[in-house]
Amino acid sequence: MKKLDQNIDFNSGETLLFNKPLTWTSFDVVNKVRRLVKVKKVGHAGTLDPLATGLLILCTGKMTKSLNEIQATEKEYVGTFELGGITPSYDKETEVVESFSIEGLTEELVKNTTRGFIGMITQYAPAYSAVRVDGERAYKKARRGEEFKTKERTVVIKEFEITKVEVPSVSFRVVCGTGTYIRSLVNDFGKKLNNGAFLTSLCRTRIGEYKLQDAWEIEEFEKECRSMEVEV
Repeated sequence: MKKLDQNIDFNSGETLLFNKPLTWTSFDVVNKVRRLVKVKKVGHAGTLDPLATGLLILCTGKMTKSLNEIQATEKEYVGTFELGGITPSYDKETEVVESFSIEGLTEELVKNTTRGFIGMITQYAPAYSAVRVDGERAYKKARRGEEFKTKERTVVIKEFEITKVEVPSVSFRVVCGTGTYIRSLVNDFGKKLNNGAFLTSLCRTRIGEYKLQDAWEIEEFEKECRSMEVEV
């Protein structure tokens, strides 16, 4: 079991790795850790959607100055998506609004389609996202049923590997630059197949040199913080 260094100083500044639980927002993790370490200055690098899990990096104290640098590094994700349907949120948060036949979608076709997404590509942030449109978070407009379009953005996809195909389910691994929306990548992938696709699971496994395997589970970290309080 992992242990916290007895000389750890959250006030001066520390970098902490966590496995974000499913349904938690990134800010839920920040607020939880803020209470546990009793430090107000806590920030995170790279937001994860509530329906995603995986590596979330938090910095405390003076180390928060390095958040932008960490956020600018490449990210690695593994996940699954489902072919044959489109949802407004590009994932399972919303219901399927359009369905397609999956007949003819072979493993070879699915794997070959990734070639069109390697390198510098353009994409639009999902309507159900935290980007601002006319000064307001996009997801707030989307949940009110408003019609709008997010701005086009350029992102870099370094690797896009299909690891398993069991139509309609597809498993994948992606290595990408900062600012990439995996939900948008999946939605665009479905369009490229003249079909539909939406994200069904996502886990961030790496941010730069930081790896998920070295991350704390929230429950473990809480127990360790409590035990240090008792020892003190």
